[in-house]
Amino acid sequence: MSEPSIRTEKRTLAVDDGTELGIHVARPAGTPRGGLLVLQEIFGVNTHIRDVTERFAREGYLAVAPDLFHRGGAWFESGYADLAPCLARANALTQPQIRADLRASHAYLAADLGADAKVAAVGFCMGGRQAFVANGTLPLACAISYYGAGLPGLADLAPSQSGPVLMFWGGLDKHIDAAQRRAAADLLIAAHKPYVDVTFGAADHGFHCDARASYHPVAARQAWALTRAFLADHLG
Repeated sequence: MSEPSIRTEKRTLAVDDGTELGIHVARPAGTPRGGLLVLQEIFGVNTHIRDVTERFAREGYLAVAPDLFHRGGAWFESGYADLAPCLARANALTQPQIRADLRASHAYLAADLGADAKVAAVGFCMGGRQAFVANGTLPLACAISYYGAGLPGLADLAPSQSGPVLMFWGGLDKHIDAAQRRAAADLLIAAHKPYVDVTFGAADHGFHCDARASYHPVAARQAWALTRAFLADHLG
């Protein structure tokens, strides 16, 4: 059976801090089931992030990947072995800038789908953290964080999580150890927020990305199945 056709394009949005934000848009065939913010790793809105965005469109969602590094030059991408320019971009970002970009992206989806449409966020590493930020600052139906870095530092946003949270971790991840994973869950427990917490013991950081050496096909396949189910439950 052939995959449903989708349409992709790049668009530019006005942000309320006076900048212009690029988004990679993947539009499904037919009426969308809902909207998705797909939030990048530090390597930019690269081939992998665009591919994931398009995979979500094939599932029936209107998916957009905002270029969160646009203030340092539009559409930055870097190889997985060249961390220095990525870290420089990430470290230059501020929370007000990120939240402004999230608002603009969410407003685009709401305008396209209608004010009553359900929207969710899914992100990877840096983007996994920003999915938690989006869910804590926007009216989302749910959020999905793949190996989200620094979630324990977002304690102030735990009480305002608007939808259930699904968190994926790699048990071999040296960047996010068991104590940090537990601390992220504890935030949601203390705030009485619904969540699902999944650790793949044999997987490392970045296990979902098939372009990285840390790709773990079994964990990636199982995480994708859970992601689909979670979105179907909360977005439709």
